[in-house]
Amino acid sequence: MRVGLLVGRFQPFHLGHLSAVKYALGRVQYLYVVVGSAQRSHERDNPFTASERIAMVKSAIDGNGVDPASWSAIPIADADSHSLWVSAVESMVPKFDVVFTNDALTFLLFKEEGIEVKAVPYHDRKKYSATNVRDRILERKDWESLVPPQVAELVRQFGGVQRVRALMRKDL
Repeated sequence: MRVGLLVGRFQPFHLGHLSAVKYALGRVQYLYVVVGSAQRSHERDNPFTASERIAMVKSAIDGNGVDPASWSAIPIADADSHSLWVSAVESMVPKFDVVFTNDALTFLLFKEEGIEVKAVPYHDRKKYSATNVRDRILERKDWESLVPPQVAELVRQFGGVQRVRALMRKDL
């Protein structure tokens, strides 16, 4: 069985992320979704906690026709040193064969360790980025259409709209 790993911060999980998950699952039989920077939350670029992000990922993936038995989410904190991060991931995630990422540093770190790495085709990257979602929340523009409906509901339940606006305000 071919096993993949997809790394992201998912701040928040959006339709581009869902497209990446589906792309990866089209190439492997099982996928570990690594929720990176798990120790970070309540920051401008990282407003959501690891548990909130895992809930978003789970509700979006399971709610969009993906077999729940074909994937799992694992939170992983950043390492103090980039050179140690791949080892940290390998110590916390069962064996995997391929890593799916578009992050240049993640790509390089796994490649340097001799692990197969594949880029994921972007799904309208300019539109579907977590930065754009957070900016649209701040600007009181439509952001719900950029995320799966399950995620929009969770963001509201978590008080995420107010949190993003409070963290991104420049006049604090």
